[in-house]
Amino acid sequence: MDDLIAKQTRITRQESPHCDSVSFDRDSANAFQLYVNETLAFASKRGGFMYGTVSEEGRVEVDFIYEPPQQGLEEDLILLRDPEEEKLVDAIAAGLGRRRVGFIFTQTVMQDKKDYHFTNKEILQAAELHAESELKEWVTVVVKLEVNEDGAADVHFEAFQMSDMCVKLFKEEWFVTEFGENDDPKLSKMKKDVVVGGKDVKEVDNDFFLVVVKIFDHQGPLSLGFPIENRNTHATLRSLKNHLDRAKNLPFVKRISDFHLLLFLAKSLGLSSDVPALAECVLTQSPVPEGYQLLIESMANTS
Repeated sequence: MDDLIAKQTRITRQESPHCDSVSFDRDSANAFQLYVNETLAFASKRGGFMYGTVSEEGRVEVDFIYEPPQQGLEEDLILLRDPEEEKLVDAIAAGLGRRRVGFIFTQTVMQDKKDYHFTNKEILQAAELHAESELKEWVTVVVKLEVNEDGAADVHFEAFQMSDMCVKLFKEEWFVTEFGENDDPKLSKMKKDVVVGGKDVKEVDNDFFLVVVKIFDHQGPLSLGFPIENRNTHATLRSLKNHLDRAKNLPFVKRISDFHLLLFLAKSLGLSSDVPALAECVLTQSPVPEGYQLLIESMANTS
């Protein structure tokens, strides 16, 4: 029976992604890479969920990145996901007219191998998150440090979709999920034989599961300047005051047009049920109801 299944389960490269392209808000992409480059020095992995929009033509635009609680190691990225926080994030995103559209992660300098794009562990994690999303345009982005011809290090963003076959095999639990020290990181192990290039194999080159996506950038509608959640430095009411003071001359709605600030308000001020309404003000750039403004300013002033 397994032989019969193997004949049916042929793994070939998927030529075209379901999304036309992915475009990053420049400030969000920069804030992510600066942190992993300057603070983490690409020594430990970091990940985040990308939020934005998907056009009818399949163009994905990423306007902000939510970084969940996590533990980044040299070879592993352990997401310590907080369902309650993610509910808040999704509610704020919905108020902003945005949704979760992909996953971004970094590779460390210790992983600097030229002969693969993703390790077997990264394939598994990316497939799991893609499968969970049930979004056919879901994008997975890897950020890495590469030495250029002049010997200087450049930060590179590369975007992919996990192939339909990869997601299907993950959902059907074909992947071996335990990893041994001697496993080749550029190969994914299968529990049963699959057919690759006319041969029955139990190990598949990870590149077979990746579909390249074009990357662009844009200037999104949100500002970015408030401390980002779940990093080494935590946001405080003093951060809120400093943030509001920096933009005193702007309309209040502009001063709170920052996803990370809205998440802080939702978590810190007991405004979790009100923040989607604030997010809608940000989306439409309409005046913030006076009661909210007074509450936020008074909280900032207690710092």
